[in-house]
Amino acid sequence: MIPVSLGTEVLSPGSIAWLSRGLTALIGLFVAVLAYRGFKRNDAPKMRLLALGIGLLTTGVFLAVSVANIAGADTGDILIARGLVTVTGLCAVLLALLYR
Repeated sequence: MIPVSLGTEVLSPGSIAWLSRGLTALIGLFVAVLAYRGFKRNDAPKMRLLALGIGLLTTGVFLAVSVANIAGADTGDILIARGLVTVTGLCAVLLALLYR
C-alpha cells in the first residue's frame, strides 16, 4: 500500500465546509434545472417558481455567501445576505405550492 499524504489544508474544517456547500450548490442547481425543464415542457408556472426557489436555496445562498466573503464582509453581513436569499427562495417555493 502506498502511503498518501494529504496536506492539513485539504482536511481543515473550513475547506471541508466549503466543499460541502459547493456540492450542495451543484446538486441544487441540477434539481433547479430539472424543474425549469419541467416548466418549459409542460408550460407550468408552478415549476418555474419551484426552480427559482430551489436555485436560490442552494446555489443562490452559496453564491451570496461566497461573494460576501470575497468582498470582505463581516460575519453579520454574511448572515444577513444568506438570510435574505434564503427567505426569497422559501417564498418562491411557497408560491409554487400555493399557486393554482
